[in-house]
Amino acid sequence: MRLRVFPDHCVAHSIIHALRDAGHEVLVLKDHMPQDSKDTAVIAKAQELDAVLVSLNGDFADIATYRPSHYKGIIALQVRNHPEAIASLMRRLVPYLAEHPDTNDYEGRLFVVEAHRIRIRK
Repeated sequence: MRLRVFPDHCVAHSIIHALRDAGHEVLVLKDHMPQDSKDTAVIAKAQELDAVLVSLNGDFADIATYRPSHYKGIIALQVRNHPEAIASLMRRLVPYLAEHPDTNDYEGRLFVVEAHRIRIRK
């Protein structure tokens, strides 16, 4: 089973390619809405598309603003202005997604992906 993901506009092409190469359905933001859309519109579109949001935007990791229980899933990649960390993040994320390909594993959860771990919040 492949996962349907919706990367935010800030997600690097290398991440999109890695997700596609891993067999996931990647719905690119610019194909569905203006790239300068507000965060609230982006996460609403992910919901509409029945997709897990993938973002580098730290705002989506704020559980007070974006309560995980209200969404199909949020994957927050923690790059912290260090794009060289992307390869490490993907080495952690791609195997995790392969082991957990069911959309139900993501619904109502926030996945904070760091180079050395993935934290899951509800």
